[in-house]
Amino acid sequence: MRQRISSDTVILRFWQLLLLVILLGGWHWLSRDPQMAFFFGEPLQVVRRIWRWFVTDGDIYRHLRITLTETLLAFVLGTVAGLLFGLWLGLSRRASAILDPYITAMNSMPRVILAPIFGMWFGLGIWSKVALAVTLVFFIVFFNVYQGVREVSPTLLDNARMLGADNRQLLRHVYLPSATSWVFSSLHTSVGLAFVGAVVGEYLGSAAGVGYLILQAEGTFDVNTVFAGIIVLTAFALVLDGAVSRIERRLMRWQPKTGETEQL
Repeated sequence: MRQRISSDTVILRFWQLLLLVILLGGWHWLSRDPQMAFFFGEPLQVVRRIWRWFVTDGDIYRHLRITLTETLLAFVLGTVAGLLFGLWLGLSRRASAILDPYITAMNSMPRVILAPIFGMWFGLGIWSKVALAVTLVFFIVFFNVYQGVREVSPTLLDNARMLGADNRQLLRHVYLPSATSWVFSSLHTSVGLAFVGAVVGEYLGSAAGVGYLILQAEGTFDVNTVFAGIIVLTAFALVLDGAVSRIERRLMRWQPKTGETEQL
């Protein structure tokens, strides 16, 4: 069984790598046309730009540190706030009924328009970018936790109460496990949104950060540097998403895997 799973994994990785090679090859072929290269860049030039950033010049580390700091702060703060607020409203039906129209209105608001306001409140430092990114992360986590708490089976709650569980025990052994899977499903989306909030904030007003580098490159029509910045941000977003996946696997060991469920 393990050998079959390993073989399937190798085949899957082969097709994934083949697709990447085809995409890069197609990009390189299109870039041979000067007009296409002007709009889509040249992959070799993009690689050279990344190499200079990290190896030759080393001038990206300060900008990358700022962007990653903004992203991680927004990710942690937005996740914690969304988790706590989602648990509270999920458990308190009265508070949920009162605040529901206001939460819906805030979630419907295009939050990018808050960036200038945050800039006036917190200045052009990292906290204005963190505040914008937190608004993107918070609602994703909040609605998933809220839904996870609300979908707890009433029969399960009644059985736990019959066994003598108090409110604290219900929260720890029933509500939190129910919400955990919803939380992690939201965190994978929140990783990308945290980067989006940080980079958009840097676009609208900053003097450092990867978003600032991309903005400067756009001003000079340097599309290779733009794509280099996009690739760097994507790579670090994948690293952060992978860290979330590892934590999820450790905390969700009790949950049966898809293959095991199908066999059962």
